[in-house]
Amino acid sequence: MKRADNQRKELSQYSSTAYRGGAFAQFLRLFVLSSLLLPWSYQATHSSEEPRDKESALVLSVVTTLFDGMRSKDSQKLRSVFSEGASLGETPVEKFIEGVLASKALLDEVTFDETVLIDGELAMAWTPYNLFVDGVFHHCGVDVFVMRKSDGEWKIRYLDDTRRGEGCDEAHR
Repeated sequence: MKRADNQRKELSQYSSTAYRGGAFAQFLRLFVLSSLLLPWSYQATHSSEEPRDKESALVLSVVTTLFDGMRSKDSQKLRSVFSEGASLGETPVEKFIEGVLASKALLDEVTFDETVLIDGELAMAWTPYNLFVDGVFHHCGVDVFVMRKSDGEWKIRYLDDTRRGEGCDEAHR
């Protein structure tokens, strides 16, 4: 019984006005504020994030090179981003490249809000996109790229996508 009374007294001090507005409240505010700011200060001063950002940029540069190759119908540029044995869904790379080169239309695929995940020499890029054909919106979707780093270069091993004509934000250009 005495133990229960002691516990109640301890708990009552936590709900007192003096306690809520006193030193504990100041400590709590400082703790919460520092918890919010600490990750930013760590990122701003810790250089190990820079290589990850650089690698993410390199992964996205492969995506950019692919779509630049589609726009310019440059077979060398298109082939340069794929590793041997790569595929686009169930389509072999060569069949995809032949289709791009044979098309008389200007194919302009634009990505936005990209997400890149990297673990060692494996990367995944999730890239929402809009496709414009001869300057006219055609469809949107998401491209998923799986890449491997080999000899210091990121190469596409697998690429797949979704396609839809509704629920798209055509402003991304």
